[in-house]
Amino acid sequence: MNNSASPTLAQALAQAHTLGLARIDAQLLLLHTVGRPDAGRAWLLAHDTDAMDDAAHARFIALCQRRLAGEPVAYLTGRKEFYGLPLQVDARVLDPRPDTETLVDWALEVIAPPYLNAHAPRVVDLGTGSGAIALALCSQRADAQVLAVDASADALAVAQANAERLGLAVQFQQANWLAGVDGRFDAIVSNPPYIPSADPHLAALTHEPLQALTSGADGLEDIRTIIAQAPAHLQPGGWLLLEHGHDQADAVQALLTTRGFVQVQSRNDLAGIARCTGGQWPLAQTVK
Repeated sequence: MNNSASPTLAQALAQAHTLGLARIDAQLLLLHTVGRPDAGRAWLLAHDTDAMDDAAHARFIALCQRRLAGEPVAYLTGRKEFYGLPLQVDARVLDPRPDTETLVDWALEVIAPPYLNAHAPRVVDLGTGSGAIALALCSQRADAQVLAVDASADALAVAQANAERLGLAVQFQQANWLAGVDGRFDAIVSNPPYIPSADPHLAALTHEPLQALTSGADGLEDIRTIIAQAPAHLQPGGWLLLEHGHDQADAVQALLTTRGFVQVQSRNDLAGIARCTGGQWPLAQTVK
């Protein structure tokens, strides 16, 4: 029964809307506040007349204000779903974006039969962050040998904790891209930093780790490094797949073609923007 002195869940959502918060953000924060993170928005509709105690209401409004200041919902709740996996995330890693699932879909294609029949695929995820890409691949291809690499020990700690909690047998290594990584892979995938260092959009991303966002004056510095390193770590016929900025597909295609990759192409994200670009290392070539 509702105590008239306490706001209902519906009233709390209305208050968040008045503050200017997006409805989906307010709903996720409210579910988190009332201890029902997995209940879904339908639960809120069914319980919209339930009362909140004053302490919970205060926590909810404080979270709303932090979100309005630009802090990602994933950091405020400590969780983000990616490719159907509930990941734990915090300010040590980027907030995984749904568009990155495009990269996972493509990677699963290039390691699927008939492309690979003779052996379990070997895949490396560079700049793994929360482990989102590596864990998604491992969850879909239990036979794959997946290595997750990051230069940040803090990021690897987050990724390893996610792997342990989800029971996924991903291997981890601290390295600067492929420097020091042994062996050859059937696919190299990466969502590296790709924002130009002077990009005005960075002002809205101050809560996320800067080193995971920016990459030189044109945003392509890390992508150039990965493309240069990749051939020595790819099996003949292996693929390099890269996520990049909304206006970088042509530049990344040119870099891959110049390096000697074939079948160079791009894939669109959920908004129809060319978000991922990749290429295949020729079957007849091996780089020592």
